Amino acid sequence: MASHTANGLRRAFVDFFVERGHHLEPSGSLIPHDPTLLFTVAGMVPFKPYFVGEQPAPWQRAVTVQKCVRAGGKHNDLDEVGRTSRHLTFFEMMGNFSFGDYFKSEACAYAWEFVTGTLGLDPERLWVTVHTSDDEAEAIWRDEVGVPAERIQRLDKDNYWRMADTGPCGPCSEIFWDKGPEFGDGGGPAHGDEERFIEIWNLVFMQFDQQEDGSMTPLPAPSIDTGAGLERILSVLDGVESVWETDEFVRLLARIGELTGVEPGSDDRTDVSQRILADHARSSTFLISDGVFPSNEDRGYVLRRIIRRAVRHAWLLGVEDRIMPDLVDSVVSIMGDDYPELIRNHDFVRDVLDREERRFRETLRTGLAILDESLGRLDEGAVLDGDVA
Repeated sequence: MASHTANGLRRAFVDFFVERGHHLEPSGSLIPHDPTLLFTVAGMVPFKPYFVGEQPAPWQRAVTVQKCVRAGGKHNDLDEVGRTSRHLTFFEMMGNFSFGDYFKSEACAYAWEFVTGTLGLDPERLWVTVHTSDDEAEAIWRDEVGVPAERIQRLDKDNYWRMADTGPCGPCSEIFWDKGPEFGDGGGPAHGDEERFIEIWNLVFMQFDQQEDGSMTPLPAPSIDTGAGLERILSVLDGVESVWETDEFVRLLARIGELTGVEPGSDDRTDVSQRILADHARSSTFLISDGVFPSNEDRGYVLRRIIRRAVRHAWLLGVEDRIMPDLVDSVVSIMGDDYPELIRNHDFVRDVLDREERRFRETLRTGLAILDESLGRLDEGAVLDGDVA
């Protein structure tokens, strides 16, 4: 059972960086002001104009807890949700940012102080990766921060971060938590099992602006963009195997158990469906609240896919009545204090999801009726016509 809370971790992260001179900026919308992205996929997205010099940054340092969705385009975790211990379409990314102020040394020191000091994670279970070309970052971790050389590893493309095919980019350094030998092979994140070594923080050393032709121009000033997954870190703090066992998901999954009549944890197959319902309820609630509507193109199409996937899994769990409006109520109850826009838009989001689910359930019923009728007319040993199927 979860003992740490998402709200407590949000506060701890924000307080740590505000005390170190960072401006607290509220989460930006999930709809980015960037034509290269469908959704806000990382904490730095709202700050892109500051990184590339299109606008002067109003502060040299910032801290955020940013709403993110990765469910389309280059950043897409939709098909992994429910089947792994860590993938989500909607998640919260905690981040600290420097716009031409501090750079690698301070970023590494801050991150290490927070995870080992504020959070109290055992440094002997932490690993660090750097880009193959980044001698400077390796030296900082080893000589300034004090990470043993044997727990610093170099990676190539996995330690170079790009927001999209164009835009700010640079080498990065990641902090990993070792869950223990029972979760897979050792050898560190470069060689071990990805279910054993879980990435908890990515420090991006923003230095370049990638152009459409593949060339890279230096940014006006080297800057820092970091991202730490709130749900992942919570799972580490609680010593649980997955993000699904953290406090907000425990509450949401309990409600799903009540609505479906299926106890969470009773079966691997039903667990996947319940987790998909939980994740997709969060992502659809937040997306609609931020102004995305179900449609047949662009981000509206992705939202429609998310909603219909959730409804299909509710159907697999035996739920024949609408469930999404009740899940909106739960998401708002659990997360509304931290995201007051959910409370303001509660009734509207509920209505949109109710209409969308109602339409799709009619489609499902019609399709199943046609299938049942065709199967009933099928001779023994015959094959169902592909057009009907």
